[in-house]
Amino acid sequence: MGRLVPAVTRALDILELFLDGDGTLSAPDIVRRLQLPRTTVHELVTTLAARKYIVPVAGQPGRYRLGVRPYQLGARYAEHLDLAAEGQQVARAVAETCDETVHVAILEDTDVIYIAKVDSTHAVRMVSAAGRRLPAHCTSVGKMLLASLPEHELAARLPDDADLVAMTPNSITDPAVLRETLAGIRARGVAVESRESNPDVSCVAAPVRDRTGQVVAALSISVPMIRWSEERLGELEELAVKGAADLSERLGHRSMA
Repeated sequence: MGRLVPAVTRALDILELFLDGDGTLSAPDIVRRLQLPRTTVHELVTTLAARKYIVPVAGQPGRYRLGVRPYQLGARYAEHLDLAAEGQQVARAVAETCDETVHVAILEDTDVIYIAKVDSTHAVRMVSAAGRRLPAHCTSVGKMLLASLPEHELAARLPDDADLVAMTPNSITDPAVLRETLAGIRARGVAVESRESNPDVSCVAAPVRDRTGQVVAALSISVPMIRWSEERLGELEELAVKGAADLSERLGHRSMA
């Protein structure tokens, strides 16, 4: 474990003081309660105010209250908690309909992290787990999430010379081919992966949106090749889209359709 950074620790100590009392503090209050030098407190308060973690209290010179940034961080945290819980419920409903493995995943840099999973009841099924991380370009959920990024953000995460690892012989390793694939996914609104992360499994995924319309996750259905067929693909796509829409609705998204 790395060492703690004193300045960061002190800044967090200051923020946590606002949890008590009436939620307002002055610099002298902070000096007294934390036993820190006045100069240190002044610098930390100035920095926190500049970053909108604290703001001056109207009509009370020298006093501060929590700003918008802690609220935004807390809302973001709650959003992911809700997403995982709601995702698990929706994944269970989709899995009960098709009896295949269903995942909900989020994007982190160029990887996907599975935050919810419900297994198929079949003896032959995909082996995975919530919390698992995989290269986004090798999965249907990952490609769906990458396709949903603004172009500048996609370019920053996956530049033209990106080194794309292969998980199977079917994995996409050419950034140009990946971009072309993502353009097709963006147009169709659904992603399909054919044995790109597992040589025995194919998947289909659809986007999950929050109340603002932003894509925050993707829902996928994974099917072993012994039960996969082009005839079944349409059915699976419809189920994935419906499941993703149900989860989006739970997150506050209202479809304009």
